[in-house]
Amino acid sequence: MPEIELNCQNLPCPQPVLRCKRCLDEQSPASLVVVVDNDAARENVTRFLSTQGYAVQAEDAGGGLWRLRGVKGEAPAPAADDCEVCEVMTEEQLRRMGEKVVVFLTSDVIGAGDDALGAKLMQNFLATLPEMGAELWRIVMLNGAVRLSAADSPALPHLKRLEAAGATVLVCGTCLDHFGLLEQKAVGQTTNMLDVVTSLQLATKIIRP
Repeated sequence: MPEIELNCQNLPCPQPVLRCKRCLDEQSPASLVVVVDNDAARENVTRFLSTQGYAVQAEDAGGGLWRLRGVKGEAPAPAADDCEVCEVMTEEQLRRMGEKVVVFLTSDVIGAGDDALGAKLMQNFLATLPEMGAELWRIVMLNGAVRLSAADSPALPHLKRLEAAGATVLVCGTCLDHFGLLEQKAVGQTTNMLDVVTSLQLATKIIRP
């Protein structure tokens, strides 16, 4: 099968990712090239193809265009002796592993009335999230909440701690682009509306402070 090329210029989020998904579902190509015209689409398409088992190389095509070439590959299987000690989990541990709690943030402050107070409340909220343990699955940030991921944000240490503990931090690429923060993002994965909707669909619980 010849290599497939998808021209995704001028397509709003999440259309480039949706076109890739449709192509993979219908044709399962061994390789494909996706042309995009902004950094948010480049990160979103690269991340999506990577989750589908494609090794992705990005080529700057000039004029603001990127050519993303994905080649289907297989992740190496873990060695049999990688697990030195296999423990039997309790019923409570198994239950907690099945929990998928999503924290859904749309602002960098909590509540209305005083933004300075709201910012302090947000810092306290993020600092307390580690108490959820393994139940915390994803933190999704849209609209003004993406400011929390910027390099100069006081929330950055809290978010990095949560990410290091295993929570996935998803930051809306369209929102970052709107606020001019694509280059300033210092934590999390640039995401798109398809990932956001899927996260909310799969969540066993959604928390909105």
